Amino acid sequence: MLVPLVALIPAAKAAGPVRPSQDPFYTYTGPKRLKTIRPGTVLKHRTVKLALGAGNFTPVNAEQLLYRTTGQRGRPTVTVATVLVPTQTSMPVVPNIVGYMSFYDGLGSRCDPSYTLSGGDPGDSTYAQEADEEELLISWYLSQGDIVTVPDFEGTHLAWMSGRESGYGALDGIRATESYLGLKPSSAKVGMSGYSGGSVATDWASELAPAYAPELNIVGVAEGGVPANYFDHLAYVNGSSQYSAAIPGELLGLSRAYGIDLTPYLTPLGQQIVQAESDTCMASDFGKYVVRIDQLLLPPYQDLTHAKPFSTMLGDQTMGVAKTHPQEPLFIAMGNADAKGDGAMSAIDAKALARHYCSEGVPVLYEEYPGLPHQAAAGAFEPQTGPFLQARFAGAPPVDNCATLGLGLPL
Repeated sequence: MLVPLVALIPAAKAAGPVRPSQDPFYTYTGPKRLKTIRPGTVLKHRTVKLALGAGNFTPVNAEQLLYRTTGQRGRPTVTVATVLVPTQTSMPVVPNIVGYMSFYDGLGSRCDPSYTLSGGDPGDSTYAQEADEEELLISWYLSQGDIVTVPDFEGTHLAWMSGRESGYGALDGIRATESYLGLKPSSAKVGMSGYSGGSVATDWASELAPAYAPELNIVGVAEGGVPANYFDHLAYVNGSSQYSAAIPGELLGLSRAYGIDLTPYLTPLGQQIVQAESDTCMASDFGKYVVRIDQLLLPPYQDLTHAKPFSTMLGDQTMGVAKTHPQEPLFIAMGNADAKGDGAMSAIDAKALARHYCSEGVPVLYEEYPGLPHQAAAGAFEPQTGPFLQARFAGAPPVDNCATLGLGLPL
């Protein structure tokens, strides 16, 4: 089933939609209990007009789907995916699907891709620029004849950086897309791509798919700027002038995923910082102030590797430790600006993750960009993801460099 034709309109002229936190479309009110509904089931749908970059008038069919998914703790929940179907580009009889995982890094609903793609104002020029850059990537996939589905994988409560919840949201968004379009999961080829916060959803979806969504025909995954180990990642950015604002934001996002009140663990200053970030798009906070763990948390909780609840929450997000592992070729890429990482994520841990997947028999193409920090590395990574996924869709044999990666470090 395809929805009526709509045209992409310039963002500056788009009528602003209602913020998701105030939009009843994002709430399930049906008669059935959510736990009785299969994950990936479409609960609501609506046609939307897109604001996919000023001056771009490529016609598409665009629909938003509210669907049932699963939270971090295994409980049923809902979120929204935006589905884009090109109409003036040659498509295969069975179209390919790109699950594009945005690096929206949101703690407020104004950051949701479903909101910004439809012309919503995120309220910050820095994040608005990043959203525009992602829209160019989405447009490229559409120009190749691919269907693109963009899930709000953090869920309606904005559980930023929660691994399993993000992975479930990504997989169920693809399920919902296939169901709505009447595509058979066994025949439609699926590729996934995500950078930075988007890599959380991408990696976890690839890990969880064999057990959670084995029917999906995932043929390739590209992930870059990967936070493979949260303990190392937060220690790396602790006190950083550029990325230390991520520390309170990530703890807040995870606390939402686990239903934990952070207040008893925070210093008075920490409470102020967490409150200030509680409705933000994190791109607007990076580089604006410095956060140190010893200023944020009370003394008994500052050792994140041992102090609960943080040791449990952060340990749960370690990539590569799920009971299942990816079954499809991977492209993993990282900047390396200081022999440790890209300023935000540890390249050492990303390489260890790649080596771990290699040991599981997964074809992994791993690449580092020497001298490039996190944002610049995104500019190197993204142009490689499209050709990588198109080659997977075409059935080309995967290329890997597992034999030259070395042993790396244990996860």
